[in-house]
Amino acid sequence: MEYFRLLPEGCISDILSFTSPKDAVISSTISKGFNSAVESDVIWEKFLPEDYQDIVSRYVSMRVCSSKKELYFSLCDSPVLIDGGKLRFSLDKKTGKKCFMISARELAIIWAVDTPWYWEWISHPDSRFSEVAHLKAVSWLDIRGTIGTQMLSKGTKYVAYLVFKLAEGHEGLEIANAVVRFVNRVSDKEAEERASVVTLVEKKVWRRKRNMKRPQKRVDGWMEIELGSFSNDTGDDGDVEARLMEIKRLHGKGGLIVQGMEFRPE
Repeated sequence: MEYFRLLPEGCISDILSFTSPKDAVISSTISKGFNSAVESDVIWEKFLPEDYQDIVSRYVSMRVCSSKKELYFSLCDSPVLIDGGKLRFSLDKKTGKKCFMISARELAIIWAVDTPWYWEWISHPDSRFSEVAHLKAVSWLDIRGTIGTQMLSKGTKYVAYLVFKLAEGHEGLEIANAVVRFVNRVSDKEAEERASVVTLVEKKVWRRKRNMKRPQKRVDGWMEIELGSFSNDTGDDGDVEARLMEIKRLHGKGGLIVQGMEFRPE
């Protein structure tokens, strides 16, 4: 006899709300007594972020969902643009934690604003954002993205990534430095001293260098390089800044296409 079927649906919903989205879905395959409860808005309301209604109100284009469960998986599988297209928002499917990508236009990119001979702003068919930044030629590469910890999920370790592609004929992107810092706690100088070494170009020759972070291909066809991680404990640590830089070796650099910076749970 399956005793879970004897419990009131509300009781089962309360039990499942203390698990995770992944566990809730698995439970429906284990016990028929969980099936209807797993469809309940009560459960999925608790799996959605506390401020999800505010985030939904900031959508660039609104998709109507018939249930909280549908909304949850829509935000997992189909990231949405918010704040006039400045940010891309999604949820981590297993945990329901918030993920944000800052568009290239919202990043602080040295020489990218009024110097079209260094950087140019172009559209890209693979980007959700209206524009991406294309590096034509610089000797000083410095890209920063900042996000407030209050926007992120509390009690969560986050990793920051630069999301990019390489244009044909790219150059000078074999070595750079990356770092993540709490703006109010760590100075630029301190951050630069503890920055890690990364490469944006995957070549066999670079595999011989120890502790060098290498790019990975994403499911959306873009590349990403890890810039660093941090713990968002209570969401009251102010701004976090992720930075990619190459400000020591002043050789020519070009062919980098930046879509944005993403902050997502580890």
